[in-house]
Amino acid sequence: MKLLEGLRAVDGHTLSPEHRAALRPGEAVADESGVVHHLPRFFFEVASWEDAHALRVATHFAFSELITVDSREHPLLLRDFPHYVPCAILALARYLEDFRREVEAPVFVSANGGYRSPAHRINKDRPSLHSWGTAADIYRVGDTYLNDEKSIRRYGEVAAALGAEVRVRTYREGDDHLQVDLGYLTVVPRECSES
Repeated sequence: MKLLEGLRAVDGHTLSPEHRAALRPGEAVADESGVVHHLPRFFFEVASWEDAHALRVATHFAFSELITVDSREHPLLLRDFPHYVPCAILALARYLEDFRREVEAPVFVSANGGYRSPAHRINKDRPSLHSWGTAADIYRVGDTYLNDEKSIRRYGEVAAALGAEVRVRTYREGDDHLQVDLGYLTVVPRECSES
């Protein structure tokens, strides 16, 4: 497996009109409190599922583990390649690698639990932090399924202890995963210009 070898960063403003309509690069959106954030503008281009499985975004995480979505994703972004994933996914992967080290066990991200585009139907009217590539829904740690309050709280404490930038969603009745995020982080690769 290769660690990001040959991964190309692209400016979302240069993508096809169809991709721009689905990804909405740099677009201002309001969160549930009315605070405005800009969607990611810069993306990594993933050429195929073979590449997604082969590319490592961290020692123990393949790109594919953070971009698995279901049929609610926009058809263009689900079925056709290349796929475009916000560059901030690398920060999420680094965090998940640190979390894995702390829990001393494999960490599993659910389908739709990593990156999903602003056009994904689960986002409804407002993109979630998953659209920034900075949120993960962890459904299993080692042999433990996170489907009850005790396990979610236990691993949530470990996750929160990794840094002030990490937010852990409080357990809600019926939760079957631990949701963590790094906020509305965007990344501009060195080779890309914002002008």
